[in-house]
Amino acid sequence: MTQRQGTAYGLGFKPHLRAETVPGEGVFLISERGVTALRGSCVTALASLLDGTRTLDRLVADTAGSLPADQVRQVVTRLLGSGLLAHRVPDPATAGSGEAFWELAGVDGSEAVRRTGSATVAGIGRGTEAGTGTEELLAALAGAGLRVHRAGTDTESPGLAVVLCDSYLDPALAEVDAVYRADGTPWLPVRLTGEQPWIGPVFQPDEGPCWHCLAEPLRRNRPTETYLARALGRPVSVPPSGLAAGRTAGLHLACLEAVKWMAGHRHSGQSALWTMDTLNLAGHHHPVRKRPQCPSCGDPEVTTRRIWAPVRPVSRPKSGTGTGERSLTPEEMLDRYGHLVDELTGVVKEVRRDRRDPGFLNCFHSGHNPASSPTGLAAVRAGLRSHSSGKGTTPLQAQVSALCEAVERHSGYRQGDEPALRAPYRQVADRAVHPDTVQLFHPHQFSDRATWNAEHAPAHHVCAPFDEDVPVDWTPVWSLTANRHRLLPTSMLYYDTPCPSGFFSAHSNGSAAGSSLEDAIVQGFLELVERDAVALWWYNRTRQPAVDLGSFDDSWIEETRAAHTELDRALWVLDLTSDLGIPVFAALSRRTDKPAEDITLGFGAHFDPRVALRRAVAEVNQMLPPVVNVTADGAGYGCDDPIPLHWWRTATTASHPYLVPSGPDRTPADFPYTPRADLAADVAAAEALARGLGSELLVLDQTRADVGLPVVKVIVPGMRTFWTRFAPGRLYDVPVRLGRLSAPTRYEDLNPVPLFL
Repeated sequence: MTQRQGTAYGLGFKPHLRAETVPGEGVFLISERGVTALRGSCVTALASLLDGTRTLDRLVADTAGSLPADQVRQVVTRLLGSGLLAHRVPDPATAGSGEAFWELAGVDGSEAVRRTGSATVAGIGRGTEAGTGTEELLAALAGAGLRVHRAGTDTESPGLAVVLCDSYLDPALAEVDAVYRADGTPWLPVRLTGEQPWIGPVFQPDEGPCWHCLAEPLRRNRPTETYLARALGRPVSVPPSGLAAGRTAGLHLACLEAVKWMAGHRHSGQSALWTMDTLNLAGHHHPVRKRPQCPSCGDPEVTTRRIWAPVRPVSRPKSGTGTGERSLTPEEMLDRYGHLVDELTGVVKEVRRDRRDPGFLNCFHSGHNPASSPTGLAAVRAGLRSHSSGKGTTPLQAQVSALCEAVERHSGYRQGDEPALRAPYRQVADRAVHPDTVQLFHPHQFSDRATWNAEHAPAHHVCAPFDEDVPVDWTPVWSLTANRHRLLPTSMLYYDTPCPSGFFSAHSNGSAAGSSLEDAIVQGFLELVERDAVALWWYNRTRQPAVDLGSFDDSWIEETRAAHTELDRALWVLDLTSDLGIPVFAALSRRTDKPAEDITLGFGAHFDPRVALRRAVAEVNQMLPPVVNVTADGAGYGCDDPIPLHWWRTATTASHPYLVPSGPDRTPADFPYTPRADLAADVAAAEALARGLGSELLVLDQTRADVGLPVVKVIVPGMRTFWTRFAPGRLYDVPVRLGRLSAPTRYEDLNPVPLFL
């Protein structure tokens, strides 16, 4: 028999159950969640006696003569085991206290009532909520049956603190988090000033994420407001937009969360930010993850250790083909990393199909692209590269591609915990890669760089000439060729890294996310190969052979070509394969029903020519949405970037003959290919090709600890990007070696049109 404070517990149905007996049929236990039927003469006879006033011995005594004692004990044991019966004592003081609610929630009702009445709950306000908002909160907490903590009077710390704020990004919350973390007090942030009330998560000291872990994605997913706050030197406030009724609802829902926490009820939503749309009353949980590298609650050296660790490729069998051989299928990738997408707290804000897609393009977008223009008004322009995007032969492939590109961009953004060694080049020359071998600007480009930069997009800007005696920050990269660390300027490797000297800028060339580290290295290297081959063709304006699309016997290619025809467009593919021998293709599409041809381009490279072809065609599809709805009179462009607009309106195949094929068509027989079953073998092949160029394969592991999706930046000094990098070397020599030109193109005769992708 259970005892508490000298009082014996009786046996009774749990508070959320009401027993109704129907003679001859049985006992029906009614609750909000349904009805449970109990049959048998013994339970029917016992039902009216199970009111909490009788112990088991008393039940046996009261039914002596009508029910066998063993049968009574057996029925009671079964009812206890099924969770319908409990030992309890009727207490008028707790009548209506919500015991039934807690029992339905899976919490012992009497214990929950005891807990909510024992410890205290603090209520405070920050910002405009510090005055009447705090008073309103304290009254609501008390009205919810909680003991309100009285500062200066209650000696014990509160069991929970509820903090009203105007914004979850209020810098004052950093101090709140630090104080409660040091004190060991969980705290619950609440925002009621907006159209959508925000509640949670419960920040628990020494467990789970802290406020800083939440603030980081909130800032990142509002890049324009973050930029304004930095430019103005103060937080940017949002006008209050809620209704009084919505505020009141949010306030009492916050109190409900406080009551549940104090009662000991735990659920996954308490670790998430919950928002309520007051227009349709829909609620949504936004996951909040602990950042292992968080300087406040994690280990700030996580990133440094990862970057300083050697990159050791391991065996990684391929899963199959599509737009690329990977170690995971698209379904597996989405299942493993789909949680990274959330409009408020995700690493990726959204993944959505382009609304201009007529249905076959499989073009998906996944948020702002920091590699294009990380700050300022440029971040909100509808430029061709202003968003991270994905492509594929199926919608699922394109979704995963968009997700991976957004994670790749996020991981390449400077977060402040990247290792950096400050020194002039001459002091680290034995370990450093000379920046000029990677940036590849021609000496002539420096002479008029101010004028050039004012007239061209950021991707084509010319940096200041590198001074080997000026100290700069260097970050280690791993040389798979030399099996050691090398150094490259930090501002060449991470977007938005300050570079007061103006020597360097980061770009996306060679950056890749993958289903494994080996996959990412291969994809990064293939991008270098692709862009190098594109540069050789574009800036030298050489005529290249066509690819015979029909010879590849690919139904998706044929369906895509037919779809272009229905849009009054012609689709063709050029072979750009260079001295590296890896198939590289350029897919082109133009309008055929009006003078302005709206020419779009897409590129693809892969060891397997069939995959390279699909990639090129999928990318030209990806570039179609801005022009797909253009009418014959020139209206309807879905882009306001003047550079591609000028190209679409003026460029024709007649004025740019290098866009038109020349020479015998290429078929699969022209691209010998022996499949490799393991990505590690592809990495080894890439390293051998880099070595054959007299260069080395460099890898920077940019995988973020809080993300997990592998991201790398691959560098092969000397290889070209398709932007305007005109230093002597491959750009001039390889076309001659390949027989495309009889003599190197003069610097002055290079294509004056910078590639705008």
